[in-house]
Amino acid sequence: MKKGKQSVFFQKDIFINDAASYVGKRESEGNLRDYFQNVLKDDLMKEKSYELAETKMQKMTVEKLLEVSGKTVNDFDCIMGGDLQNQIFATSFCAREFDIPFFGLYGACSTFGEGLCAGGLFIESGNFKKIIVVTSSHFSSAERNYRFPLELGNQRTPLSQWTVTASGAVTLSDEKYKDFAPKITAITVGKVVDFGVTDANNMGAAMAPAAADTLKTHFSDLSRSPDYYDAIFTGDLGIFGHELCTHLLSNDGITMPKTFSDCGKIIFSEKQKVFMGGSGAGCSSAVFASYLFELLRKNEIKKLLLVPTGALLNKDSPLQKQSIPGIAHAVSIEV
Repeated sequence: MKKGKQSVFFQKDIFINDAASYVGKRESEGNLRDYFQNVLKDDLMKEKSYELAETKMQKMTVEKLLEVSGKTVNDFDCIMGGDLQNQIFATSFCAREFDIPFFGLYGACSTFGEGLCAGGLFIESGNFKKIIVVTSSHFSSAERNYRFPLELGNQRTPLSQWTVTASGAVTLSDEKYKDFAPKITAITVGKVVDFGVTDANNMGAAMAPAAADTLKTHFSDLSRSPDYYDAIFTGDLGIFGHELCTHLLSNDGITMPKTFSDCGKIIFSEKQKVFMGGSGAGCSSAVFASYLFELLRKNEIKKLLLVPTGALLNKDSPLQKQSIPGIAHAVSIEV
Protein backbone atom coordinates (compact mmCIF):
# COMPACT_ATOMS: atom_id res chain seq x y z
CA MET A 1 0.00 0.00 0.00
CA LYS A 2 1.54 3.30 -1.11
CA LYS A 3 1.91 5.88 1.65
CA GLY A 4 2.79 9.40 0.62
CA LYS A 5 5.05 9.88 -2.38
CA GLN A 6 7.92 7.61 -1.39
CA SER A 7 6.81 4.95 1.10
CA VAL A 8 5.12 1.55 0.93
CA PHE A 9 3.45 -0.56 3.61
CA PHE A 10 3.75 -4.20 2.59
CA GLN A 11 0.49 -6.14 2.60
CA LYS A 12 2.30 -9.47 2.33
CA ASP A 13 4.84 -10.84 4.78
CA ILE A 14 8.39 -10.30 3.52
CA PHE A 15 10.55 -12.54 5.69
CA ILE A 16 14.32 -12.35 6.15
CA ASN A 17 14.98 -15.97 7.04
CA ASP A 18 18.74 -16.07 6.62
CA ALA A 19 21.78 -13.80 6.71
CA ALA A 20 25.51 -14.31 6.10
CA SER A 21 28.62 -12.16 5.86
CA TYR A 22 32.37 -12.19 5.26
CA VAL A 23 34.75 -9.47 6.38
CA GLY A 24 38.43 -8.69 6.09
CA LYS A 25 41.01 -8.91 8.86
CA ARG A 26 40.88 -5.22 9.80
CA GLU A 27 37.09 -5.30 10.05
CA SER A 28 37.24 -8.40 12.25
CA GLU A 29 39.45 -6.52 14.73
CA GLY A 30 37.00 -3.66 15.26
CA ASN A 31 34.05 -3.11 17.58
CA LEU A 32 32.00 -5.92 16.05
CA ARG A 33 34.67 -8.62 16.20
CA ASP A 34 32.45 -10.90 18.30
CA TYR A 35 29.73 -10.86 15.63
CA PHE A 36 31.78 -11.51 12.50
CA GLN A 37 32.04 -15.28 12.22
CA ASN A 38 33.53 -15.52 8.73
CA VAL A 39 36.85 -13.70 8.28
CA LEU A 40 39.17 -13.60 5.26
CA LYS A 41 42.74 -14.67 5.97
CA ASP A 42 44.07 -12.15 3.46
CA ASP A 43 42.38 -9.62 1.20
CA LEU A 44 43.86 -10.94 -2.06
CA MET A 45 42.59 -14.49 -1.45
CA LYS A 46 45.13 -16.02 -3.85
CA GLU A 47 43.56 -14.18 -6.78
CA LYS A 48 45.39 -12.17 -9.44
CA SER A 49 43.69 -8.89 -8.56
CA TYR A 50 41.70 -7.26 -5.77
CA GLU A 51 38.72 -7.04 -8.12
CA LEU A 52 38.71 -10.82 -8.53
CA ALA A 53 39.23 -11.20 -4.78
CA GLU A 54 36.06 -9.20 -4.16
CA THR A 55 34.19 -11.42 -6.59
CA LYS A 56 35.41 -14.48 -4.69
CA MET A 57 34.43 -12.95 -1.33
CA GLN A 58 30.93 -12.21 -2.57
CA LYS A 59 30.57 -15.72 -4.00
CA MET A 60 31.67 -17.21 -0.66
CA THR A 61 29.06 -15.06 1.09
CA VAL A 62 26.26 -16.33 -1.15
CA GLU A 63 27.47 -19.92 -0.66
CA LYS A 64 27.49 -19.41 3.12
CA LEU A 65 23.97 -17.95 2.89
CA LEU A 66 22.76 -21.02 0.99
CA GLU A 67 24.45 -23.26 3.57
CA VAL A 68 22.70 -21.63 6.54
CA SER A 69 19.38 -21.54 4.66
CA GLY A 70 19.46 -25.27 3.94
CA LYS A 71 18.40 -24.53 0.38
CA THR A 72 19.98 -24.63 -3.07
CA VAL A 73 20.31 -21.70 -5.43
CA ASN A 74 17.54 -23.20 -7.59
CA ASP A 75 15.07 -22.60 -4.76
CA PHE A 76 15.42 -18.87 -5.42
CA ASP A 77 13.85 -16.83 -8.20
CA CYS A 78 16.73 -14.41 -8.60
CA ILE A 79 19.80 -12.72 -7.17
CA MET A 80 19.85 -8.96 -6.66
CA GLY A 81 23.00 -7.11 -5.79
CA GLY A 82 25.80 -4.72 -6.52
CA ASP A 83 29.20 -3.34 -5.53
CA LEU A 84 31.40 -0.28 -6.12
CA GLN A 85 33.42 -1.49 -9.08
CA ASN A 86 32.87 -0.23 -12.63
CA GLN A 87 29.80 -1.92 -14.12
CA ILE A 88 29.34 -3.80 -10.80
CA PHE A 89 32.07 -6.20 -11.91
CA ALA A 90 32.24 -8.21 -8.67
CA THR A 91 28.52 -8.92 -8.48
CA SER A 92 28.10 -9.72 -12.17
CA PHE A 93 31.01 -12.15 -12.08
CA CYS A 94 29.65 -13.66 -8.87
CA ALA A 95 26.16 -14.08 -10.38
CA ARG A 96 27.50 -15.93 -13.42
CA GLU A 97 28.38 -18.81 -11.09
CA PHE A 98 24.79 -19.39 -9.96
CA ASP A 99 22.69 -19.89 -13.13
CA ILE A 100 19.56 -18.05 -11.95
CA PRO A 101 18.13 -14.67 -13.02
CA PHE A 102 20.17 -11.67 -11.93
CA PHE A 103 19.25 -8.05 -11.29
CA GLY A 104 22.37 -5.90 -11.07
CA LEU A 105 21.86 -2.86 -8.85
CA TYR A 106 23.87 0.27 -8.29
CA GLY A 107 23.18 2.81 -5.60
CA ALA A 108 26.77 3.14 -4.41
CA CYS A 109 26.87 2.31 -0.69
CA SER A 110 23.05 2.39 -0.51
CA THR A 111 22.76 -0.64 -2.79
CA PHE A 112 21.83 -3.03 0.03
CA GLY A 113 18.87 -0.81 0.89
CA GLU A 114 17.94 -0.61 -2.77
CA GLY A 115 18.01 -4.41 -2.96
CA LEU A 116 15.82 -4.83 0.12
CA CYS A 117 13.32 -2.31 -1.28
CA ALA A 118 13.25 -3.83 -4.77
CA GLY A 119 13.19 -7.40 -3.46
CA GLY A 120 10.30 -6.62 -1.14
CA LEU A 121 8.34 -5.01 -3.97
CA PHE A 122 9.02 -8.00 -6.24
CA ILE A 123 7.68 -10.41 -3.62
CA GLU A 124 4.74 -8.11 -2.87
CA SER A 125 3.81 -8.30 -6.56
CA GLY A 126 3.36 -12.07 -6.32
CA ASN A 127 5.68 -12.77 -9.24
CA PHE A 128 8.67 -13.70 -7.04
CA LYS A 129 8.71 -15.84 -3.90
CA LYS A 130 12.36 -16.13 -2.83
CA ILE A 131 15.19 -13.68 -3.54
CA ILE A 132 18.86 -13.38 -2.58
CA VAL A 133 20.15 -9.85 -1.93
CA VAL A 134 23.94 -9.41 -1.74
CA THR A 135 26.40 -6.50 -1.79
CA SER A 136 30.11 -6.10 -1.25
CA SER A 137 33.00 -3.67 -1.19
CA HIS A 138 36.76 -4.08 -0.99
CA PHE A 139 39.18 -1.48 0.32
CA SER A 140 41.84 -2.09 -2.30
CA SER A 141 39.55 -2.27 -5.35
CA ALA A 142 37.65 0.86 -4.24
CA GLU A 143 40.80 2.87 -3.49
CA ARG A 144 42.25 2.55 -6.93
CA ASN A 145 38.87 2.99 -8.60
CA TYR A 146 37.83 6.17 -6.78
CA ARG A 147 41.01 7.62 -5.30
CA PHE A 148 44.66 6.73 -5.91
CA PRO A 149 46.75 3.61 -6.61
CA LEU A 150 47.71 1.84 -3.39
CA GLU A 151 51.38 2.01 -4.39
CA LEU A 152 51.24 5.81 -4.23
CA GLY A 153 50.86 5.73 -0.44
CA ASN A 154 48.62 8.77 -0.54
CA GLN A 155 48.00 10.55 2.77
CA ARG A 156 44.41 10.31 4.06
CA THR A 157 42.44 13.40 5.05
CA PRO A 158 40.92 13.79 8.56
CA LEU A 159 37.32 13.56 7.29
CA SER A 160 37.92 10.49 5.14
CA GLN A 161 36.47 7.04 5.77
CA TRP A 162 37.88 3.56 5.27
CA THR A 163 36.13 1.45 2.63
CA VAL A 164 35.36 -1.85 4.33
CA THR A 165 36.38 -5.17 2.87
CA ALA A 166 33.12 -6.97 3.50
CA SER A 167 30.13 -8.66 1.95
CA GLY A 168 26.68 -9.31 3.36
CA ALA A 169 23.73 -11.27 2.00
CA VAL A 170 20.18 -12.11 3.04
CA THR A 171 17.28 -14.18 1.76
CA LEU A 172 13.88 -12.59 1.22
CA SER A 173 10.86 -14.88 1.11
CA ASP A 174 7.07 -14.83 1.21
CA GLU A 175 7.17 -17.72 3.68
CA LYS A 176 8.74 -18.20 7.09
CA TYR A 177 10.84 -21.37 6.99
CA LYS A 178 13.00 -20.63 10.03
CA ASP A 179 11.95 -20.28 13.68
CA PHE A 180 13.41 -16.78 13.63
CA ALA A 181 12.62 -14.58 10.65
CA PRO A 182 12.08 -10.82 11.00
CA LYS A 183 9.86 -9.12 8.44
CA ILE A 184 10.29 -6.10 6.21
CA THR A 185 7.09 -4.22 6.98
CA ALA A 186 7.62 -0.92 5.16
CA ILE A 187 10.10 0.95 2.97
CA THR A 188 10.82 4.53 1.96
CA VAL A 189 12.57 4.90 -1.39
CA GLY A 190 15.01 7.78 -1.31
CA LYS A 191 15.46 10.74 -3.62
CA VAL A 192 18.76 12.01 -4.96
CA VAL A 193 19.73 14.98 -2.79
CA ASP A 194 22.64 17.28 -3.60
CA PHE A 195 23.84 19.93 -1.13
CA GLY A 196 26.78 20.94 -3.30
CA VAL A 197 29.52 19.01 -1.47
CA THR A 198 32.55 18.67 -3.74
CA ASP A 199 35.12 17.05 -1.44
CA ALA A 200 35.46 13.44 -2.56
CA ASN A 201 37.24 12.69 0.72
CA ASN A 202 34.20 13.69 2.78
CA MET A 203 31.52 11.18 1.84
CA GLY A 204 29.70 11.62 5.15
CA ALA A 205 28.85 15.25 4.37
CA ALA A 206 27.70 14.33 0.86
CA MET A 207 25.34 11.59 2.09
CA ALA A 208 23.99 13.14 5.31
CA PRO A 209 21.43 15.43 3.62
CA ALA A 210 19.96 12.50 1.71
CA ALA A 211 19.77 10.40 4.89
CA ALA A 212 18.03 13.25 6.72
CA ASP A 213 15.59 13.73 3.84
CA THR A 214 14.68 10.03 3.71
CA LEU A 215 14.27 9.78 7.49
CA LYS A 216 12.09 12.89 7.57
CA THR A 217 9.95 11.53 4.73
CA HIS A 218 9.69 8.09 6.34
CA PHE A 219 8.41 9.50 9.61
CA SER A 220 5.97 11.78 7.78
CA ASP A 221 4.65 9.22 5.26
CA LEU A 222 4.07 6.54 7.90
CA SER A 223 2.98 8.91 10.69
CA ARG A 224 5.70 7.59 12.97
CA SER A 225 8.13 9.21 15.34
CA PRO A 226 11.75 8.08 15.73
CA ASP A 227 10.77 6.53 19.09
CA TYR A 228 8.69 3.94 17.25
CA TYR A 229 11.92 2.08 16.57
CA ASP A 230 14.20 0.37 19.07
CA ALA A 231 17.17 1.25 16.86
CA ILE A 232 17.78 3.37 13.76
CA PHE A 233 20.96 2.75 11.77
CA THR A 234 22.14 4.63 8.72
CA GLY A 235 24.56 2.87 6.40
CA ASP A 236 27.94 4.56 6.30
CA LEU A 237 27.72 8.23 7.20
CA GLY A 238 30.60 7.76 9.60
CA ILE A 239 31.22 9.94 12.64
CA PHE A 240 31.00 13.35 10.95
CA GLY A 241 28.13 12.41 8.62
CA HIS A 242 26.11 11.00 11.51
CA GLU A 243 26.55 14.22 13.49
CA LEU A 244 25.58 16.29 10.46
CA CYS A 245 22.49 14.16 9.79
CA THR A 246 21.40 14.54 13.43
CA HIS A 247 21.88 18.31 13.15
CA LEU A 248 19.87 18.57 9.91
CA LEU A 249 17.00 16.58 11.41
CA SER A 250 17.09 18.76 14.53
CA ASN A 251 16.75 21.85 12.33
CA ASP A 252 13.57 20.27 10.93
CA GLY A 253 12.20 19.71 14.42
CA ILE A 254 13.05 16.00 14.64
CA THR A 255 14.98 14.93 17.72
CA MET A 256 16.69 11.60 17.18
CA PRO A 257 16.94 9.17 20.12
CA LYS A 258 20.17 7.82 21.59
CA THR A 259 19.48 4.59 19.67
CA PHE A 260 20.24 6.43 16.41
CA SER A 261 23.59 5.21 15.08
CA ASP A 262 25.46 4.33 11.91
CA CYS A 263 27.02 1.10 10.64
CA GLY A 264 30.17 2.85 9.43
CA LYS A 265 30.53 4.69 12.72
CA ILE A 266 30.57 1.51 14.83
CA ILE A 267 32.33 -1.09 12.67
CA PHE A 268 35.87 0.06 13.53
CA SER A 269 37.30 0.96 16.92
CA GLU A 270 38.91 4.34 17.64
CA LYS A 271 42.35 2.79 18.08
CA GLN A 272 42.28 1.51 14.49
CA LYS A 273 42.75 5.10 13.28
CA VAL A 274 40.39 5.05 10.31
CA PHE A 275 39.38 8.68 10.92
CA MET A 276 35.58 8.98 10.40
CA GLY A 277 34.88 5.21 10.31
CA GLY A 278 33.88 2.72 7.67
CA SER A 279 32.13 3.05 4.33
CA GLY A 280 31.34 0.94 1.29
CA ALA A 281 28.57 -1.12 -0.27
CA GLY A 282 29.47 -4.00 2.03
CA CYS A 283 29.26 -1.90 5.20
CA SER A 284 25.51 -1.88 5.89
CA SER A 285 24.98 -5.40 4.51
CA ALA A 286 27.74 -7.01 6.59
CA VAL A 287 26.78 -5.13 9.77
CA PHE A 288 23.12 -6.05 9.30
CA ALA A 289 23.82 -9.69 8.42
CA SER A 290 25.92 -10.17 11.56
CA TYR A 291 25.46 -7.62 14.35
CA LEU A 292 21.95 -6.24 13.76
CA PHE A 293 20.47 -9.59 12.72
CA GLU A 294 21.80 -11.07 15.96
CA LEU A 295 20.30 -8.25 18.04
CA LEU A 296 16.95 -8.98 16.42
CA ARG A 297 17.42 -12.69 17.05
CA LYS A 298 18.08 -12.09 20.74
CA ASN A 299 15.08 -9.75 21.00
CA GLU A 300 17.40 -6.99 22.16
CA ILE A 301 15.67 -4.93 19.49
CA LYS A 302 12.32 -5.72 17.88
CA LYS A 303 11.86 -2.78 15.54
CA LEU A 304 14.79 -1.66 13.39
CA LEU A 305 14.96 1.07 10.80
CA LEU A 306 17.90 0.45 8.47
CA VAL A 307 18.84 3.33 6.16
CA PRO A 308 21.73 2.45 3.81
CA THR A 309 23.32 5.56 2.33
CA GLY A 310 25.21 6.22 -0.88
CA ALA A 311 27.33 8.90 -2.56
CA LEU A 312 26.58 8.93 -6.29
CA LEU A 313 29.90 9.92 -7.79
CA ASN A 314 32.23 8.12 -10.16
CA LYS A 315 35.96 8.48 -10.70
CA ASP A 316 35.49 11.21 -13.30
CA SER A 317 32.80 13.45 -11.78
CA PRO A 318 35.08 15.11 -9.15
CA LEU A 319 37.70 15.75 -11.86
CA GLN A 320 34.97 17.48 -13.88
CA LYS A 321 34.24 19.75 -10.89
CA GLN A 322 30.83 18.20 -10.21
CA SER A 323 29.25 18.07 -6.76
CA ILE A 324 28.46 14.74 -5.09
CA PRO A 325 24.77 13.78 -4.87
CA GLY A 326 23.62 11.42 -2.13
CA ILE A 327 20.80 8.91 -1.69
CA ALA A 328 19.36 6.82 1.13
CA HIS A 329 16.65 4.16 1.34
CA ALA A 330 14.81 3.32 4.57
CA VAL A 331 13.78 -0.25 5.41
CA SER A 332 11.58 -1.01 8.42
CA ILE A 333 12.39 -4.45 9.86
CA GLU A 334 10.34 -5.92 12.71
CA VAL A 335 10.28 -9.14 14.69
